[in-house]
Parts: sequence; C-alpha cells; structure tokens
Amino acid sequence: MNRLRSKVFYTCFVLICVVFSNTSFALQCDSKCQLSLINAYFAALDNVSRKGSTIEDINSLLKLTHDQVQYIHVDYEANFNKQTWRKAFVSNLERGAYQNSDKNRIRVTNVIYGKNHVAIEYAHGVIQDDGIWQQSDPLLVIFGFTEGKISLVKELW
Repeated sequence: MNRLRSKVFYTCFVLICVVFSNTSFALQCDSKCQLSLINAYFAALDNVSRKGSTIEDINSLLKLTHDQVQYIHVDYEANFNKQTWRKAFVSNLERGAYQNSDKNRIRVTNVIYGKNHVAIEYAHGVIQDDGIWQQSDPLLVIFGFTEGKISLVKELW
C-alpha cells in the first residue's frame, strides 16, 4: 500500500511540475510573439488616434499591456503607469485630440531583438490615393515584455 501511495504521490508531483513548467513557458514571449504584440499595439494605437475613436479603443490598446506597464516618453517627460496612461488617453479623447483618418497608419520599419526587449524603428504615415504609404521621419521606441504582455513602452524621440 505504501508503494502504491508513493507512486501516486510521485506521479502527481511530476504532473504538477509539468503543468507549472508549461504555464511558465506559456508566459514567455519569443521574438515572433513580441513582434505580433508590437504590431497589434500600433494597430490599436492607430484606432485610438482616429477621429471617432472611443474609450473601447483605448481599452483594447491597454489590454495588450501588463498590469504593471510603464509608458515613458523621454522628450515629453511622461512617465505613466497603466492607470495614468489610460487617464491621459481619455483626456485626449475628450478634448478631441484624435483626428486621424483611416488612411493614417503606423508601421514598423526596423526591429532589433534583445533579452525581453525589442528596439523598434517606426514611422507614422498616410496611405496616398495610389495606395502607397507615405511615411514621416522614423522614430525609436523600446518595448519590454513580462508574462507575455507589453510591460514597457519607452519612446526615445
């Protein structure tokens, strides 16, 4: 009986270890996951920036971020946590700051991967009548990742 109990205990222990190791692994975000989150972030930011955007657009953007996300903009001296960042978005929405059309697009133009961080060169642009995306000057941002979500957005422009 003790042998059976030991085998059951050992089997349960191994299963628990496997479950927790898979959970931990699932929370990691490899380069493909990171780039997917970054592209989703910029698409959501495009939606927020459009004329007629809503608080739900803001919520959709912030769902991509970790609860402990930090947004930093060096030049503008912005340093927001998730709540203060949301408040800034809502304030801009309420004062009518978002006026882009559906032809405005942000695109990633270069990527450098690091450990749990990605340096992104990106640009704002407008899709012209001929379908060509006309970009503005490139910008630099660093993204950090925690538990499969964006945990840092540091604008360096």
